[in-house]
Amino acid sequence: MAWLIELALVLLLVGGGWTLFTRGKRTDERESLTLRRVDAYIETIRRERSNRALVSMSDSELRDLLHMGARNLRIAGERKAWTLLGVAGVGTFAAIVAATQDGIRGFAIAAVVAAVVIYGLNEFLTRQMRAPLEKQGIDIERIKVE
Repeated sequence: MAWLIELALVLLLVGGGWTLFTRGKRTDERESLTLRRVDAYIETIRRERSNRALVSMSDSELRDLLHMGARNLRIAGERKAWTLLGVAGVGTFAAIVAATQDGIRGFAIAAVVAAVVIYGLNEFLTRQMRAPLEKQGIDIERIKVE
């Protein structure tokens, strides 16, 4: 039984190390894709001329605005994911505690409440991270990199 725990720890260490070594390459690829999407969106803004505030900016101002918007959107998305993961962990713990007190009915009620809270928090955080860019008239889907 102890060898199984040791094997799991070794696999976690190897997986964590692999993730750390390949993170830089993925970040560079994501950054270059973001810059390409920003440049393409700048061309679209110049061609369509639908937003006066964006059209009146120089290319460097617009590039900085769009690039920082995409970066802030990515950071807010990561922050949202960690927040939702934490809330899911708390909800799971609360459901387990409810199950020890009230059985399966308590577990089900706590799990449903946690799911509703997670859904509501996800919607709120998604709207909050999109609001600054939408207020400036930026199409978020054009600069977002998955």
